[in-house]
Amino acid sequence: MDYEKFFTEKVASLREEGRYRIFADLERKLGEFPRAINHYPGGTREVTVWCSNDYLGQGQNPEVLSAMHAALDKSGAGAGGTRNISGTNHFHVLLERELADLHGKEAGLLFQSAWVANLTAISTIASMIPDMVLISDAKNHNSMIEGMRHSRCEKLIFKHNDAKDLEEKLKSLPRDRAKMILFESVYSMDGAVAPIADFCDLADEYGAMTFIDEVHAVGMYGHRGGGIAEREGLAHRLTVIQGTMAKAFGVVGGYIAGSKEMCDFVRSYGTGFIFSTSMPPAVAAGCLASIRYLKQHNEVRERHQERSQTLKRRFAEIGIPVIENPSHIVPVRVGDPVLCKQASDMLMDDYGIYVQPINYPTVPRGTERLRFTPTPLHNDAEMDHLVNAMQAVWKKLGLEFRTAA
Repeated sequence: MDYEKFFTEKVASLREEGRYRIFADLERKLGEFPRAINHYPGGTREVTVWCSNDYLGQGQNPEVLSAMHAALDKSGAGAGGTRNISGTNHFHVLLERELADLHGKEAGLLFQSAWVANLTAISTIASMIPDMVLISDAKNHNSMIEGMRHSRCEKLIFKHNDAKDLEEKLKSLPRDRAKMILFESVYSMDGAVAPIADFCDLADEYGAMTFIDEVHAVGMYGHRGGGIAEREGLAHRLTVIQGTMAKAFGVVGGYIAGSKEMCDFVRSYGTGFIFSTSMPPAVAAGCLASIRYLKQHNEVRERHQERSQTLKRRFAEIGIPVIENPSHIVPVRVGDPVLCKQASDMLMDDYGIYVQPINYPTVPRGTERLRFTPTPLHNDAEMDHLVNAMQAVWKKLGLEFRTAA
């Protein structure tokens, strides 16, 4: 077999479909977020980033940076190994305690990323509980899907955010059979928010565990940043809360929070935890400082929500087709992979605006979109420039404007 030919042809097929991904070479500018330097074949240029998952700009917070510098000077660069082999640093212990407190849980457990946290926690719990069945929202993230695949358990898929369909799936199972309901709080591509209370009610009625992914909500919702579950007073009803430090907290790493017994179980049996080198102490210190900061600064969340709602309103006023949702995500439907990439390129090349195209498999074919994530640090002038640029690009590409109702 000609292996290189196979690789080349598979990549070529992506190009033909218009969904080959080209990464923007960006250099973040300390103290100037959301501005960045874009390195491209013609040289360099300054751009405004409108699609960062550093939702609150915490990656630039001086308190976070100071904590990381101090930890680096105190403990050095690496952690020294896995958590089992000399890799447990005191910053890890403090961070896990802080995460447990954030969610009102007994314990927390750190992972190198939220993807690994989902994969490890779901597969470990589900594969070891006898005769477990997993009941998953149809739009759950790839990391949750991979966790279910690796568990090799029976799976049932319920319609997105549909409590009635979830109940039908639960009714089809023996009441005494082990079950786990898996869902996200905020779905990052369309901004939908799960009916958590309804899902918890069904879990109680049918004897199921609950596993919630709060990756796109922690730091941004709840008075202290504990996510949608905190905002709605429901964290105590959830078996496993999974989150990240790579988005609103502005650093990197994932975690789960729950009972001491559950976290100890995953720590002791989860291969994704056991065999992974642990988070560097300076990273853990940065995460710790960011979480502590956002617990005390709800005004950051308030500003973030204002920026998001303002952009949605501004787009609506000129007919840009925003996918309506109750969260901070501002998705704009294009519906074609080639046009989506062209719109992204024009915004970057002609207006110095970076927003990446979202194509299949991240979203279903025919629902391609641009996904904007305003932060508290995007000012009015930058928003004016974006709105004017979007109007011009939409006209140039002949994309459809939404008429007012």
